[in-house]
Amino acid sequence: MEFKDLNPILHNELRLRIMSALDSLDDADFVYLKELTKATSGNLSVQLTNLQEAGYIKVTSTGRGRGGHTVCRITDKGTNALRDYQRALMSYFGQKD
Repeated sequence: MEFKDLNPILHNELRLRIMSALDSLDDADFVYLKELTKATSGNLSVQLTNLQEAGYIKVTSTGRGRGGHTVCRITDKGTNALRDYQRALMSYFGQKD
């Protein structure tokens, strides 16, 4: 049996939760993702930056501070990476596409 390498960017519980949520939504704002993941604001912000730097999500922010609004959307690259990750993970359980 051949095991595929798991994507280290996605092989993190919080980042995987974010990507899974965005995969099923058109977009999601910071507050929604924070409530969904139960992450702290600081940790969520760091993980969103990691995903954005990888090109897996697009983050759009308007305003600053408490009046600001941040919206996240998965990119095509992110969708492809998530699908590859799912296939790689399934290879550990002996399942094929």
